[in-house]
Amino acid sequence: MRIDIITVQPALLDGPLNHSMVKRAVDKGFAEIHLTNLRDYALNKYGQVDDYQFGGGAGMVLMCEPIANAIDELKAQRSYDEIIYTTPDGDVWNQQQANQMSLKGNLIILCGHYKGIDQRIRDLYVTKEISIGDFVLTGGELAAAIITDSIVRLIPGVLGNEESALSDSFQDGLLAPPVYTRPKEFRGLHVPEVLLSGHNKNIENWRHEQAELRTQLRRPDLL
Repeated sequence: MRIDIITVQPALLDGPLNHSMVKRAVDKGFAEIHLTNLRDYALNKYGQVDDYQFGGGAGMVLMCEPIANAIDELKAQRSYDEIIYTTPDGDVWNQQQANQMSLKGNLIILCGHYKGIDQRIRDLYVTKEISIGDFVLTGGELAAAIITDSIVRLIPGVLGNEESALSDSFQDGLLAPPVYTRPKEFRGLHVPEVLLSGHNKNIENWRHEQAELRTQLRRPDLL
């Protein structure tokens, strides 16, 4: 899988994309992550990629030409399954979408910034608009990092144990159950006996019951 991220702030992505599972995926050749600095396609020597809104109003808007030129150059080199735009008014990102995207070959993620991008880019290029929640960030870079991480970790071979992803929250429509490790007792709190029993069926049933209970209490909308 190859993910190209178009951004006016590539430095914001250096940390999130160069550690942990994403770095492992890149190092092992399961994924390629490339950053495109939108200012490389600026309209003038001052690095201009944004302008005032038509109709007035506070806030700048990313212009058509730099974005179109960046996308056109990428598309001239390969085909892309999706061009994703990070925006508060997009579809809310979830595990099912991450699962679907992990099966794709090549993706572009276009990071919003300022007041967003010229609507004509959304009309002409963008195939999927994604929000990571009902709040506003300074720019779409952190959202792009979250989307990338959630996709890349699902690529077969990236996680040490592929079954780990199957038991994550939301994979089966439930939150994950409580988990425990050593020691058996900590400050008066004990590991549930069923987890020490070695009885796999009982353990499986307990985990499912706990997942249902936790979901009912914390996220009943998922049920």
